[in-house]
Amino acid sequence: MTAETTNTQGVSLTDFATTKVRTLLSQEGRDDLALRIAVQPGGCSGMRYQLFFDDRSLEGDATHAFGDVKVVVDKMSVPYLMGATIDFVDTIEKQGFTIDNPNAGGSCACGDSFH
Repeated sequence: MTAETTNTQGVSLTDFATTKVRTLLSQEGRDDLALRIAVQPGGCSGMRYQLFFDDRSLEGDATHAFGDVKVVVDKMSVPYLMGATIDFVDTIEKQGFTIDNPNAGGSCACGDSFH
C-alpha cells in the first residue's frame, strides 16, 4: 500500500500522517497548534528528531500547510529536513510517526537517531 504525499518546500506529510495529526489535535480540542518538527543533537548517531505540538511562532520558522494541518520547522532544522517525508504507520509491529530523510547518511539500530 502506498501513501499519498503532499510536498511543499522540502517537507512532505503523507495523507496518513496528516489524518493522524488532525485526529490528535481534535482529541486535544485544539486548533491553534502546529506540528513542530526539529532536529536536535543527541542520540547514538549524533542527531535525533523531535515532533511535538507547538503554539509558538519563532523567528525564521518555515511553515507548511497540509490542508488544515500546519507543520513548522525551525530555521536550524530546515537544511536537515529538505526532502524528508513524514508518515504515520499503524501495524502490529509498530505504531507512530516515521521520517524518511534523504539527508540522513545512516541511522542507529533503534532508528531514533541519524547522522
